[in-house]
Amino acid sequence: MATRVQNRQRLLQKLAAMPPQVRAAAKQALAESADEIQGMQRRLAPKRTGRLARSIVQTWGGGKERYASLAGSAMSDGDPDLTVVISAGNSETRYAHLVEFGTAPHDNGGTTKGSKHPGARAQPFFFPAYRALRKRAKSRVNRAMTKAIKRITGGS
Repeated sequence: MATRVQNRQRLLQKLAAMPPQVRAAAKQALAESADEIQGMQRRLAPKRTGRLARSIVQTWGGGKERYASLAGSAMSDGDPDLTVVISAGNSETRYAHLVEFGTAPHDNGGTTKGSKHPGARAQPFFFPAYRALRKRAKSRVNRAMTKAIKRITGGS
């Protein structure tokens, strides 16, 4: 989930000066949103063996996964405390992207060389959940930060 930011340097200066209470509120809201997105992705994942759903994990600190993944951040430009990556697939479940996007008919190689694969239809589970919940997640983080700022400044 990448967004283009105008006046990036000014924003980064403001984020560096963000009070700890606001950072904590943003992190809590981001964690709730990541849990919600991950839960929906797991519910939408095909359940043939359950390995695909179990492979959907969160990694805090901006670690990059090799398979299907998306990064969420509370406007932090890579701040490890405010960056979470949700990914599907791991070294044992390497087919998350093939399930998400499907495959075209093709000739097999390797031990099944010469055989034809008929292709597989896409069974999207990863990005539909993200698209369904991204506005809600962004609003949750913004509300939490605004509420924390009002608490600090004594605003109503």
